[in-house]
Amino acid sequence: MGNANKGLSKVEVMLRWDPSPLGAPDHDLDLIAGVFAADAPHGEPVYVVHFDSRSPDGTITLNRDSRTGQGLGTDEEMTLELDRLSDAYTRVVVGVAIQQGDGERTFGEVADPEVRIVEDHDELARFDFAEVPDAKGAALAEFFRERAGAWSFRPDVRGFDADPQTFARRMGEA
Repeated sequence: MGNANKGLSKVEVMLRWDPSPLGAPDHDLDLIAGVFAADAPHGEPVYVVHFDSRSPDGTITLNRDSRTGQGLGTDEEMTLELDRLSDAYTRVVVGVAIQQGDGERTFGEVADPEVRIVEDHDELARFDFAEVPDAKGAALAEFFRERAGAWSFRPDVRGFDADPQTFARRMGEA
């Protein structure tokens, strides 16, 4: 989990899922990271990284964005360079939302969804959404700055019954 004195520095979040059955509408899952200010760590995020974007300062980047789950390996990947994040931010929440384009879907309807969070090849967490099968979005991980400035990690699985835009605004609720 990184050096105890330095905390976490560069973390990768990887999402995969199996494509929809032939003839069924595609499942489109999206990694989302919300960044929260030191003076409002549980309010609305200052900014959100999602849908093939990156943070204004380049510290959080969505490297891969799939709309179908097709392909080998991971379908979406996000890099968080926590050690480069401004001191103005003390909390980052990472989650996954399901696009609801042509009908409502839940994690229980998506084949084999999985998220892995790693730092320097060390696995910090793995989630399969079994805890939130009826949710349309799920907050999975919280990264927070300790008083000494080091970043720590806490798994935090919470399901939401919300569209991706609403989920992105609410994902950091305590």
